Amino acid sequence: MTGALHELAGNTMRNALKKMTKSPFSGALTGAISTTILQSSSAITVAAVGFVGAGLMTFPQSLGIIFGANAGTTITGWLVVLLGFKLKLGTVILPVIFVGAILKLFAKDRIAAIGFSLAGFGLIFVGISMMQQGMSGLEQIITPEQFPADTWLGRFKLVLMGVVITLITQSSSAGVAVSLTALFAGAINFNQAAALVIGMDVGTTVTAVMASIGGSISSRRTGVSHVIYNVCTAIGALFLLSPYYALWEYFSPRSLITNAEIALVGFHTCFNLLGMIIVLPFTAKFAQLIEKIIKNESLTYAENLDKALLKDPSIALTAILAVVNKESSALLKHVNAILSQECDHERINLLEMQVALDETHVYIDFIHLDKTGSPQWQQLIAAIHILDHLQRLHERCDEEEYRAFAAKNDVDLTAFVKQFILVVEKIIGNIEKQRWHGNAQLGSDANTIMLAQLTPVRDDVMSNIAAGNVTVPQATEKVEAIRWLKRVSYHVNRITHHLDVFHHANKI
Repeated sequence: MTGALHELAGNTMRNALKKMTKSPFSGALTGAISTTILQSSSAITVAAVGFVGAGLMTFPQSLGIIFGANAGTTITGWLVVLLGFKLKLGTVILPVIFVGAILKLFAKDRIAAIGFSLAGFGLIFVGISMMQQGMSGLEQIITPEQFPADTWLGRFKLVLMGVVITLITQSSSAGVAVSLTALFAGAINFNQAAALVIGMDVGTTVTAVMASIGGSISSRRTGVSHVIYNVCTAIGALFLLSPYYALWEYFSPRSLITNAEIALVGFHTCFNLLGMIIVLPFTAKFAQLIEKIIKNESLTYAENLDKALLKDPSIALTAILAVVNKESSALLKHVNAILSQECDHERINLLEMQVALDETHVYIDFIHLDKTGSPQWQQLIAAIHILDHLQRLHERCDEEEYRAFAAKNDVDLTAFVKQFILVVEKIIGNIEKQRWHGNAQLGSDANTIMLAQLTPVRDDVMSNIAAGNVTVPQATEKVEAIRWLKRVSYHVNRITHHLDVFHHANKI
């Protein structure tokens, strides 16, 4: 079901995450809603990591999404209790599974994905029904007395058991469903089930930590923040358990026994919501703490190309976009720096840039798509073109010693060079401010300046050779400078064009 929902609503959810995370509060709300729709907190967390790496949101904003995703994932428990236990849909849902399977087998695209999600949704309740049948009579074999006693030490042991269960199942939602079924069958009591669920919330962070090992600085910070937040929430939940139990007994004596599974899901939702509400006002401070724990020792152009993001090609492409934006801006600044003495930009280390371009090429090689013509396909092709022209522009920058020097010091070329610098400056500003409208036209304008206006200059050079006004070596130097300017302007034109194509495909 999660796979099908991801296919149906994945792009919509990612766009919502990008647009609706102006603050940690809106990020938490968006994260909770997105997790409820996709039924996967992991998918939302990976998306948040990708967007931080891509520079589309700040680290504190991503924390809001993670907090919200924790709250949103509790909806699965409500589905299990209300539709699985109360309505007992295990048999009634079979026709829905059949219809879903038929649609998956014989339909295409969105209709097939809808069928797959229907089948997955139905199988949840078939699974619950089977678990109930399997656990019937289990209360005679496994009893609450066989589990650790309801003491602080006993609860701590049960929390550890919950962590282990999640490590085995690799899904806190699956673990919660098993706990609910065991509670419903009377194999464990409410307090024992609650301690297990607390442990499962902690256990779900292990996957994120393992995925972040060897990843980018942003993914490692996200993994650590997920662990710290969930551990703190778990500690708070342990202290909240006894008051929660007492309130149930006070307002509705004995009802906790007959509605223990509802009470358990309510407790799961309660401590996750409470943890989110408490921590949100301190998100900036929390982010600063994580940044101090995991310091960014070195900054490179391609530092955000995290292999963990390759599991979702669209997120990986988003990270690539951020990197090529950074590389494009840096190289264009270098071009302006070598063409003008008055430019404020510093020259970059071309060796470091070459390493970054090579790393980006290697990363792109890991992305393989099946659907030609899809938005992701267009983005991948555009990224390959951008990198090709960045490599060629990098080669032109290596030639600055004689060709660029000749271009900026030649009286006949000065006016064209100044025009070109001004246009490139506008392009750099648009890239850094992520203003894409009209940037491709600016790149075309830069190319036009060189092609249309430098061609007559080249013709004049040839005439001057014939007239004996300049020597062949002097003319050759000037012609090489003109050729260099034309090549640079061409690569600038193609880079801006393909950046425009990438961003246009991103909106489809």
